[in-house]
Amino acid sequence: MVADDSVLFREGLVRLLAEKGHEVLDAVGDATALQEAVERNQPDLAVIDVRMPPAMESDGAKSAATLRARHPELGLLLLSQHIELHHVLPLVGTPGFGYLLKDRVLNLADFTAAAERVATGGSALDPAVVQALVLTRSGSALDDLTERELDVLGQVAEGLSNTAIAERLVVSERTVEAHIRSVFTKLGLSDEGTNRRVLAVLRYLEAH
Repeated sequence: MVADDSVLFREGLVRLLAEKGHEVLDAVGDATALQEAVERNQPDLAVIDVRMPPAMESDGAKSAATLRARHPELGLLLLSQHIELHHVLPLVGTPGFGYLLKDRVLNLADFTAAAERVATGGSALDPAVVQALVLTRSGSALDDLTERELDVLGQVAEGLSNTAIAERLVVSERTVEAHIRSVFTKLGLSDEGTNRRVLAVLRYLEAH
């Protein structure tokens, strides 16, 4: 399910997802049509533009919140040209939620991997969104983290696995595991499965 008021962008997403073997049940251009299409088609994932008609404000984000309340199992992947957190914060950290800047779609492999992760209950947050969440805090236990630990924490929040983080940072997976243990010890958070780690970190950020 794709919802974006730009015809070119919307059709591009439809084609990209179809080429990767996914069935796109519907594609719409406004928030009202999005609600109706989800009720009619019952998709696994909705890719939603944050700013769209009818008001051209945060209609997409508001619709996403409504859809999550009605369909808690529905994966929600929000796209935006600019970071808008006001209507998004309640969704951050919930299973099957992602928020990417539209520039990220240009990396087709990253985008489709994020979409597939969100559709199966995982997380996908743009690094810029993670940074914005951190900056909403006015002093916190994050101050105790080293620069490398903050870097690793941001990538955990993106939804990356230890292996993927190790490849990105060009270090061993054991080194990444050590950083993550240190992060969670300092933050007082349990070190469980990847998705639970992401949820714990994001909820911690949201609550402060």
